[in-house]
Parts: sequence; structure tokens; C-alpha cells
Amino acid sequence: MDYQHWKIERDNDDICWLHLDVADSSTNVLSAAVLDELSEILNEQAQSLPRGIVFVSNKKSGFIAGADINEFTRVDNYDDAIAMINRGHEVMDKIESLPCVTVAMIKGFCLGGGMELALACRYRVMCDDRATRVGLPEVKLGIHPGYGGTVRSILKAGPMAAMNAMLTGRLLQGRAAKRMGLVDDLVPERQLLSAARYFVLKRPHQRPLALKDRIMNHRLLRPIVAKQMRKQVAKKARKEHYPAPYKLIDLWQKYMDRPRLMLKKEAESVAELVTDYTARNLVRVFFLQEKLKSQGNKKDFQPQHIHVIGGGIMGGDIAAWCALRGFRVTVQDREPKVLAATMKRSMDMFKKKFKKDKAAIRDAMDRLIADHKGLGVPHADLIIEAIFEDKDVKQSLYKNIEPQMKDGAILATNTSSIPLEELASCLQNPGRLVGIHFFNPVALMPLVEIVRGDNTDDAVIKQALAFGRQIDKLPLAVKSSPGFLVNRILMPYLLEAVEMVGENIPPEMIDKAALNFGMPMGPIELADTVGLDVCHSVAHILSEAMDIELPKKMDFMMEQKKLGKKSGEGFYKWQKGKPVKNKDAHYGNLKELEDRLIFRLLNEATACLREQVVDDKELVDAGIIFGTGFAPFRGGPLHHIESEGVQLMLDRLNQLHQTYGDRFQPDSGWQQLS
Repeated sequence: MDYQHWKIERDNDDICWLHLDVADSSTNVLSAAVLDELSEILNEQAQSLPRGIVFVSNKKSGFIAGADINEFTRVDNYDDAIAMINRGHEVMDKIESLPCVTVAMIKGFCLGGGMELALACRYRVMCDDRATRVGLPEVKLGIHPGYGGTVRSILKAGPMAAMNAMLTGRLLQGRAAKRMGLVDDLVPERQLLSAARYFVLKRPHQRPLALKDRIMNHRLLRPIVAKQMRKQVAKKARKEHYPAPYKLIDLWQKYMDRPRLMLKKEAESVAELVTDYTARNLVRVFFLQEKLKSQGNKKDFQPQHIHVIGGGIMGGDIAAWCALRGFRVTVQDREPKVLAATMKRSMDMFKKKFKKDKAAIRDAMDRLIADHKGLGVPHADLIIEAIFEDKDVKQSLYKNIEPQMKDGAILATNTSSIPLEELASCLQNPGRLVGIHFFNPVALMPLVEIVRGDNTDDAVIKQALAFGRQIDKLPLAVKSSPGFLVNRILMPYLLEAVEMVGENIPPEMIDKAALNFGMPMGPIELADTVGLDVCHSVAHILSEAMDIELPKKMDFMMEQKKLGKKSGEGFYKWQKGKPVKNKDAHYGNLKELEDRLIFRLLNEATACLREQVVDDKELVDAGIIFGTGFAPFRGGPLHHIESEGVQLMLDRLNQLHQTYGDRFQPDSGWQQLS
């Protein structure tokens, strides 16, 4: 029988090779149709049992990327959800119960449902290359493994390692996966087929679970360990915002000594989660991320040499990130000592990324070249200017380097707020200037704004978007206007926080209100971390362009040279890189503080939509989530307004307008929301 997604090959050793090649898709996903076909195939093979079954991917992109997330969006009630999940359970149980040997031959990404299929097999062999990763990242979608992965991963790797992998959603390279016991062998690509064949023919003994892991699984110890797990999770995710990790811990604590019951409870738990507000919005965020990825095509620009001007924290980290991603980079600064600090920070970044892989660290450092005299300018395909926010200084630099630039080279500015039309006015060829605005810290923030000036060539925009993907960032095309998108929307939120400090409201309470809403960091701590001088500079530029009044407290902090973390004191005192907070601080109505912060952000988001700073509502939401960390479980600022009810939210904004004045006056963009 012919199948649409699977190809069956039976060889002379009576091994059945099941090749997955999902039709009309660049990646393998476990859709309902794929699982239904697999169920039929397993029934068929059980009638004429082979010596072994090996699961193989025919896709270059990887093994199996997981379940079909599009199907999640079509499930709107518990009954449909449990039916969908039980289908997956039935197939995985069939694989596990087959009396013949089963092997998953893993090359490329093996994630979520794909990893759960691999865990249902008796053995897993994994390709030893950097592109091959395994993981159970479902928690990032607001759920946890639902095709038996909770039980099977713990039985293979033990509770501590498996629970950590599921609670963080992190992806594992081969050595880590083998050390944990999630895979049985790690071999070079050329040996994958023979390794899979060996496991079928020889059936080697499997490593038993270590004694310490068996002890940790004991029903008397589980409640104690689970309590510690909840404490660790609570540091990053509140239960009311992100229920999935807490449900996963509950599953393990209550049911791990009854695996069959735990599998049943796993399905019920995921069925509840998948229809929940958080999961729906996190799935939306996943698709927003895919939309940003589609903004740039890596093939449209493949630079050989990047030159970064400005070796400070921002410029130095941009240069290091580009080198990390495989580019030859020269980094220029007037001060040799600044470049020395850049190289030291870069080494730290590379060590954090590559850990004990000394060859990878060495290669990355070899690609990064300190260039005090700017000798890299004539050779660069892309020059990124990352000096401080001063139009005159930037233009002076451009006049100096433009005659040295080769034909076709792009000049990019990392300005966070100055319109490109102003900067480009000094250039002989203004069409080559584009904004590539990174966010701090460069290694952690996924978004880059690709800023189009009135004169920027279309080809240059296309190349800049491609470059964003080349360095594994999410590129967002924005119109050149004061603050672009992210800083434009973020700044009123930060300024309202500073206004509150000026009213003698404790900074700790302002930050607590933001955390209650779901922000990853409070606005006061964020301002201190970014640097109050940077905030003041951006706010000053925006205030002139948008008629925003700056809080007097901001000027006072600048006069006192209290710049935040960098100077040791801002709104907080900083010790060993952490803010010192008053544990006794209190304020009566935290919801009022939350509304004051969030509604200024929401109001500015509607203004950006009205002015078409980006193309549509989804891109506004994507930019603010990936550029600021805006509470992902709420799905973005504009989506949040529509979820809560536009009229209800507008009424509340009008109340704030009456109470606090014109900075809360609703933008006319609210009328565009439905």
C-alpha cells in the first residue's frame, strides 16, 4: 500500500526502514494525517513482523520538528483536545509495545512530538553534529509533553535531568543528550545507518537508571524535590501566568510510581492547557516569530566581511555576535583600551556559548579583529556604526568613511532614535544608509529593527533583512520615525514609572506592579540596567519630536550623575551587579500603578499602528514582545486590548486621562481596533 507521508523499505536483513517525508512541507511534523498513516503502517507491520523497525527522516531540515502546531489553533474545547492527544498516545503506545526492536535514527532537529516518538522506540542513535538537537520544548507553547514524553523521558534520563529539560524547554546537543541517557549512541553522520542497523541486529544492553535517580523517583522524596522545583520555576514564571510547568511538576509528584496512570493524567493535563488563555497566546507568539523570520531571506545577502565602528558595550557586543555567527569582523574604536575590553567581553560570550569546545572558541576569536585604525572599512560589505547618539558626530564619521567604502557596500546605523533622513543628508549616496537597530543585551534580545529612511534603496532594505536572518535574529522592517517602534512604545511606559518615583512611590512597588502584569523586569530596574543617560538621551529626542514632557526626576538623576547600574547607583543602589531593594516598601493600590504603566504603552502602540510604523497589527505585537519582553502570555499589546475588549480598555484609559492629564489622552488609533 502506498502512503502520502511515509515510505516503507524492507531490506535483506528483514529490517523495516520507515522514511518520513511529510508532503507539501519543508519539515516533518506529526499532523493527524501523519499519525493516522503511521498507525496503519504499524498494524500492517505487526501482521508480518520484521526483525526491527528504524524511523528515518527524508527531510534535510531534520528528523521531526514536533506536532503540527496549526492543528492546535483549531482546537477550542476539552473534548476535541483530549481526542487529538489520545490519538498521539495510541500511536506511541503501539511503537513501544511492538515485539520487535525499534530505533529512531536522529539527524537534525528532533523536538516535541518527534522526541516523544523517539522515546517510544527501544533505542535512539543520534548524529554527532552541531545542527542535530533534541528536546521537549512544549513549555514554551504553554503546555508540556503530551504524547507520553513526561513518563518516558524520566524513565530514560531520571527525574532531575528530564524534568529540568522539560521545565526549561532547552534543546540538547548530542553529548548532553547521551550523558543524560536520552539517546543510546552518538555517531558521525557517515556511521548513522550502520549504527541503527547494529542496534537492530545486536540488541545491546541498555543502561539502567542510576540508583540516585531511582531514589529521587521514590514517592516519599518526590514532594520534597517538587517543592524545590516549584521555587526554581517561580523565579522565572508565575503560576497564574504560566501554569504548564507547575502542572508538569504536579504530574511527576503525584503519579510517577504509576506510569500508566501518569500517561493518562498527562493527556488530561495537556487537554486542559491547550485550550487555556496562556497556551493560545504562546502559540500565537510562535507564529509571530515565524512571521518575523519570513521578513528576510538569507540568500538575498551573504556578506564576507563586517566592519563595526564603536567598541563600547553595544558596538563590541554586535561585533562579537557577528563573529559568533561565523562572519569575519573588524571592530574599530579610537581608544585601544576600549578594544581590549571588547575582546575580553567577546571571549566571555564565546565561552558561554561554546562551553568546553575550545576549537569553536578559538575560531570565533580568530574571526574577530581589533582594528584601531579602521583598516577594515574598504574591505567591508557591511559597515555598522554603533557610536553614541549624536547626529553631528555620526555625520562627521560618515563623511570620513564614505569615500573609503567599496561599491555596493551598505552603511548601517545602530541609532535607537535619530531619524535616518537627518543622518543621511551628509551622504553622497544616501540610498546605502539603513538602520539596523540591535537591543541590549545583544546576545539575549532576538529582535533587530531594520529601519527604512525616505532615501534608503529597496535593495538595501532587502539585504539588511537578510542579514538579520544571517545572524539568527528576528528582523522587523520599520519606518524611520522618532524612536522607530520599540523605543517609541517603551519610552512612555518608562517615563510614567519615573513620574511615579517623582511622586514618592517606592521603585520596588512600581516594579512589582509591572511584574504582576507579566513583564520580565520592572521598568525602574530596566531603566537602571539600560543606563539613565541612554534613557534620557532617547527620551529627549522623542520629547522634541512627539511633544512628550520629561519627568523632572529624570533631569535630577542626570545632574546627580546617578546613571544606574553602570555608575553603581540610579533609582536603586547596585551591588555585585544586582539592585538593592527595600523589602519593607509598600503601596496600597498596585493595580492603579499597573494600569498607569501599561496603558501608556498600549496607547502608544495604537498610535504606531495608526501611523503605520510597521505594516500591520501582528508586527506591532511581534516587535514589542521580542524587543521588550512584553508579557508573552498576553500575545502582544494590541492583541491584549482586543482580548480584554476594546471599549472596556478605552473606558479605563479615559478614566486615567481624567485623573492624570493629557499624557493619557487616547490616540485616535483606538478607532482602528476591533
